[in-house]
Amino acid sequence: MKKLARVLSVACIAAAPMLLPATAAAQFAKPEDAIKYRQSVLTVMSNHFGRIAPVVRGQQPYDPAQVQADVAIVAMMSKLPWSAFGEGTEGGGARPAVWSDNAKFKQGQERLQGDIAKLVAAAQSGDLAQVRTAYGAVGASCKACHDNFRNR
Repeated sequence: MKKLARVLSVACIAAAPMLLPATAAAQFAKPEDAIKYRQSVLTVMSNHFGRIAPVVRGQQPYDPAQVQADVAIVAMMSKLPWSAFGEGTEGGGARPAVWSDNAKFKQGQERLQGDIAKLVAAAQSGDLAQVRTAYGAVGASCKACHDNFRNR
């Protein structure tokens, strides 16, 4: 019985990332809900990404466990906001290009996901030089998306 429970737990955990976007999309009764959701997710992601900045700049001591924890949150949160950019959810600081040039927007999303995967690997390595390099790449991905798809 314990073995079955463990297998089911592992299966649920493995399937969760695939289900989260579908679940999130089903939650939006109103376009405003989708906008609030994506803004909230991106804010949490940004806050945890920003906590790493003083470390990679040499302004705070490197605590590998803390960096790994922040990177794990960034990685998890980075999977969530995209379902909240569906048709009819325009606004909230997002430029119309999110919807009119959606292929480019999705390319940016894929680039970000790839760069975050490298940041996860760098954080797990414990090598601050690797973390710095990967952190810079993620920051560049964020900036590219903001430059093209965010009103500010």
